[in-house]
Amino acid sequence: MSESTAAPVEPNRRRPVTSIEVLCAVLLVAIVGQSWLVSVLDVPVLRTASTVFVAVCVQALPFLALGVLISGALAAFVPARALRAVLPRRQSAAVGVAGLSGVALPGCECASVPVARRLIGQGVAPAAALTFLLAAPAVNPVVIVATAVAFPGEPGMVVARFVASLATSVVMGLLWIRWGRTEWIAERVWRRMPDSGGNRWARFAETARADLVDAGGFLVLGALVSAVLGVLVPPSWFAALSDDVVLGVVVMAVLAVVLSLCSEADAFVVASLAPVPLLPKLVFLVVGPAVDLKLFALQAGTFGRAFAVRFAPATFVVAVGCAVLAGTLLLGEG
Repeated sequence: MSESTAAPVEPNRRRPVTSIEVLCAVLLVAIVGQSWLVSVLDVPVLRTASTVFVAVCVQALPFLALGVLISGALAAFVPARALRAVLPRRQSAAVGVAGLSGVALPGCECASVPVARRLIGQGVAPAAALTFLLAAPAVNPVVIVATAVAFPGEPGMVVARFVASLATSVVMGLLWIRWGRTEWIAERVWRRMPDSGGNRWARFAETARADLVDAGGFLVLGALVSAVLGVLVPPSWFAALSDDVVLGVVVMAVLAVVLSLCSEADAFVVASLAPVPLLPKLVFLVVGPAVDLKLFALQAGTFGRAFAVRFAPATFVVAVGCAVLAGTLLLGEG
């Protein structure tokens, strides 16, 4: 005996709108309303802000892409046991090795964030990974050569930047060993990729894609804030810094955070500020790759807000202190 039963009717589920569809819609609106948008946005302040925004994104995106590719390669092809075998077991020694290893990776701070995240996910001690995060964008050969070219006849500036930046990364690593808390770092960072099994190339692509999506949105947010704040700093203020070194140090440190320049390009920008003494310029070059608005946004999106609100201010203080000390000893200013 059979009974006919009516099949349950599933409610109509609306397909979620994806980010690609939103992007296409925005582009379509921009194309259709191009003439109107140009007339509305064609004012000097907005032109300057848009230039800063595009410059920050264009400078950072290639290195961000490099970082996520390295991050994907670490997750897919480098076993966690291999990374742990390379670094010393003592955390303090591992911090020193991680700081010096930053010389080997040409890139900016945007590239170092996803790499540091993957290092932690592969079992590397957070102190060593965070030391690498700060060292890689500041002491690599590209940055050193760029600084030498931007400051011809000032070898002390090159040495002082290298020493102060390396000291900043190592000191922050040691401070993390003493006072850092694992609960400040978001739980997702601790997830390890398995050493074997599955398609490694698929894992590489998925890891790189996920890191790019996570970091890219916060890069855009940081660039937008940098553009808005960057146009609010009058150029005439720089002339006042030549008479007061202390004021110059404070202003240049804050500007390094606000302007969010790529570490490969910042030396040329700060070298053009002729009235500013060398010590404030050095502070700018040391603080910028260690903590700025886009880096803070990237760290918050990658490691969590609880981490960023503690790590960034501490890094700022340490970077300014190391730069002032190195500048006093190596540049004869202070």
